[in-house]
Amino acid sequence: MMANAILVVNAGSSSIKFSLFSCQAQHRLDLVYHGGIAGIGTHPSFKAEDAQGQNLTKQTLAEGADHETAFSVMLDWLEQQEDGLNLIAIGHRMVHGGTQFTQPEKVTDNLITELEAFIPLAPLHQPHNIAPIKILQKLKQGLAQVVCFDTAFHTTQPDIACTFAIPRKYTEQGIKRYGFHGLSYEYITKALPQCAGEMPERVIVCHLGNGASMAALKNGQCTATTMGFTALDGIPMGTRSGNIDPGVILYLVEQGLDAKQLEHLLYHESGLLGVSGISNDMQELLDNPAPEAQQAVSLFNYRIVREIGSLCAAIGGLDALVFTAGIGEHSPQVRAQICQQSAWLGVELDVVANNQTATKISTDASQVSVWVIPTNEEKMIAQHTYDLLEL
Repeated sequence: MMANAILVVNAGSSSIKFSLFSCQAQHRLDLVYHGGIAGIGTHPSFKAEDAQGQNLTKQTLAEGADHETAFSVMLDWLEQQEDGLNLIAIGHRMVHGGTQFTQPEKVTDNLITELEAFIPLAPLHQPHNIAPIKILQKLKQGLAQVVCFDTAFHTTQPDIACTFAIPRKYTEQGIKRYGFHGLSYEYITKALPQCAGEMPERVIVCHLGNGASMAALKNGQCTATTMGFTALDGIPMGTRSGNIDPGVILYLVEQGLDAKQLEHLLYHESGLLGVSGISNDMQELLDNPAPEAQQAVSLFNYRIVREIGSLCAAIGGLDALVFTAGIGEHSPQVRAQICQQSAWLGVELDVVANNQTATKISTDASQVSVWVIPTNEEKMIAQHTYDLLEL
């Protein structure tokens, strides 16, 4: 009997990432393939691996190939695999769902129209999340599609945590704190109890990657998060500034920068790259003795420790600290510095466990348990797709 499969898609302006999960009995989802297409519109290339990371294909696409061509290549490759899988649904990551979308939704024409209304709130992401849905409606007519929102997890925040101190008329237009990386945080709420034996009451999760944010959870629900109206706010990131005095923006405007120039500066020239002038790659900076590289690392860690204190205030203390995403999962040095600077909270790091990237990296005597848990947003999307469609 042919097994069913769910395809998970995360598309950007020049790339597509995909994961294919088989649907087994007892709601079990197993990764079969993952990969992506990079350089869309310029020099596109397609690669795919199996669940163990073994390379299965790497091919160059026609120069300038667009997203539709890229999806056609990907779907053709999947259909050629001799594993007896029957594609029954596609799940998508959608960056913005406003305040009204708190759960995954099945794609309809009306839903697409509603999602397009959020483009002004996330102009760098939303259009590229919506475009693949339309392309796949054309390439795979009648195939069910589901969208999962990065903002949904944060809709449990109290109003006071979401409100800017600006005239109310702008708040009513939707200018408020939303929060992002919600699918990652949701996955951690499923994984942490399996590691700790139960869900701790007060948890701070550090999603530290090229895009980075933090969230304070109380009884598994979001109470506060560092990202706000956009994914630019909060702690410094690979190329994004994070929190910045709005007066700096006004000053730069007076210096002659227009909106597009400011956007590029804050999203693509700042963060670790901007401070170091060397790289946005954390490991490269850790290995580089240049004072500018070390300052970038120190600033990144300092801002995280500052935010830990702020998030602790929002949930009344701390029982567990979780590191996830690229830097959080793979940088013992960053984790060590953050934990050492958080010792005042009762954090006591197990140095050996941390250097080995064990699941639990705090000592048994630590008042706050500290964990390293790999995130899996793709599996979260696949699970939501499976559950929503009652497959």
